[in-house]
Amino acid sequence: MNLDLAGRTVVITGAARGIGLGTAKAAAARGARVAVLDLRQEDVDAAAAEIGDGAIGLAADVTDRDGLADAFTAVADRFGAIDVVVANAGIAPRGATVQGMAPEEFDRVLAVNLHGVYNTVLAAMPHVLKTGGHLLLTSSVYAFVNGVGVSPYAVAKAGVEQLGRALRVELAPYGATAGVVYYGFVDTHMVKVGFDEDPLASAVTDLLPSFLTARITPEQAGESTVRGIERRAARTIAPARWTGYSLLRGLINPVLDVITAHHRPVVELVLALDVRSRAGRAAVPATAE
Repeated sequence: MNLDLAGRTVVITGAARGIGLGTAKAAAARGARVAVLDLRQEDVDAAAAEIGDGAIGLAADVTDRDGLADAFTAVADRFGAIDVVVANAGIAPRGATVQGMAPEEFDRVLAVNLHGVYNTVLAAMPHVLKTGGHLLLTSSVYAFVNGVGVSPYAVAKAGVEQLGRALRVELAPYGATAGVVYYGFVDTHMVKVGFDEDPLASAVTDLLPSFLTARITPEQAGESTVRGIERRAARTIAPARWTGYSLLRGLINPVLDVITAHHRPVVELVLALDVRSRAGRAAVPATAE
């Protein structure tokens, strides 16, 4: 069942930087031909140049189903086949409660992080079935950690987990495989903007044990990801320290949900997020009819 990446074609969405780029570098180091997909052509060109020989960059938006399919066709035409696809593109919302977050923001996160993964699967499926390849869907520890303050992100990642589990079974009769990768806290631009530059969002991580929130580098995350691809693993957790929580989630989460609902720091955080959301909406001028 192991998958030797030497000479294989690997397509990664959201790969111009961060975990996607780290994964692309790790795959290329094993001799894979890598296609880097992201929103802007200049970014994917720079990423491909950084990866080196055998890498190409294509501008693609995971919310554009037809455009994404065209990009996959272009990769297959260039390299002859597609063996591995990593649905990695994602965004994070600014910290807010469900009632405080603008519905448009909630929808935008789902459009990229959940529907974008589904669109990637649709574009990849014909190619991966033909080669007996591997589909890897990017989830997060937020698939099983309470998503207070970032609920659309958690909703999307839990949905991705279930999509990956279903695909694991549905692809098996055709000799192809699917897996899910769950990332903890990785030192990416998205995490820095989402947490480091937002004191309310960082307060969420302050509620977790420090050994769980310790960050790994994008290169470490990418290396773990590729090792999981090589094993055709059903699930990969990076860093591995989150594995125990994942295995015991059915026991831990009901207890933690009861405790945190009445934990004073959490209550104060929720109220602060709501105050900020109301202030932000009040600052937006009304649109003239």
